[in-house]
Amino acid sequence: MTDLQRPADPPTSRRGVVTELPDGRLRLEFRRSWSEGPDDVWAALTEPDRLARWFGTYEGERAPGAQGTLTMTHEDQPVGEAVRIAECDPPRTLVVEWAEQQDWRVELALAVESGRTTLHFVQVFAAGTDVTDFALGWHWYLDKLDAAVGGRSGPGDWDTFLAETGPDYGRAPQA
Repeated sequence: MTDLQRPADPPTSRRGVVTELPDGRLRLEFRRSWSEGPDDVWAALTEPDRLARWFGTYEGERAPGAQGTLTMTHEDQPVGEAVRIAECDPPRTLVVEWAEQQDWRVELALAVESGRTTLHFVQVFAAGTDVTDFALGWHWYLDKLDAAVGGRSGPGDWDTFLAETGPDYGRAPQA
């Protein structure tokens, strides 16, 4: 068990949960849910204008096997990165792989559970990776998605988010 996972956390916790796989790799998982339907959540994940509100831009073909450039525009220094759409089954599954970063694969799955659209986010890291900063980053972006889809307030700027959420991941507030 890592610092990111606490036994008392319910599976609906907003915090990322890390589990170690039998081969030593680390699996980071998040769940988010909304009363909005899967088509609306899918649109926030894939439509250019909605994607830009919470994450960034994607330039390229939008189909399984397509390659393009993904830019996380909410970073301090946005850089376009080559990605490939490994899977795309609207409005259920989107899997994106980064070309330059070996083994970087993000899996997004939507399902309707108890009348709510649930997003299941998974990224697997190499054994021995310190996942804390990745988990914090994805938590921040998923909170931004939550605001874009559900009309909730967003996480604010990175420093405010880190001061509020970092301790949940074992990251002490910076002085």
